[in-house]
Amino acid sequence: MEKLYTPTPDGLCGDEDNGQTSAWYVFSALGFYPVCPGAGQYVIGAPLFEEATLHLQNGKTFKINALNNSKENLYVQSAKLNQRKYTKTYLLHEDIVKGGKVEFKMSSQPNMKWGSSPEDAPYSMSNENK
Repeated sequence: MEKLYTPTPDGLCGDEDNGQTSAWYVFSALGFYPVCPGAGQYVIGAPLFEEATLHLQNGKTFKINALNNSKENLYVQSAKLNQRKYTKTYLLHEDIVKGGKVEFKMSSQPNMKWGSSPEDAPYSMSNENK
């Protein structure tokens, strides 16, 4: 994200595509993105910021904290949603709009156990007919 997006005339890679590239950047910088629109899920990635606050239309706030966040610490070791252990690899839209706080503990090494259960995976169309 730091190489392909810069504050210069050529700072957006590829076609801006009606604002979708910028929207992807904002979501990804926060640490999550709606990979499958309409599913109500935002897949977790690595935030660029240690802290961010979303001021929601309903007057509530949703806070994102990334403890130990740095260029080297790209991996989520663990997560908490509203102070409770959170193992899913996605956030629900309904949880975000309720307001609250998600906290990611970041590390330079992946935690191969976090989010590894089948129920922790986000929605997949390839699993619909199974």
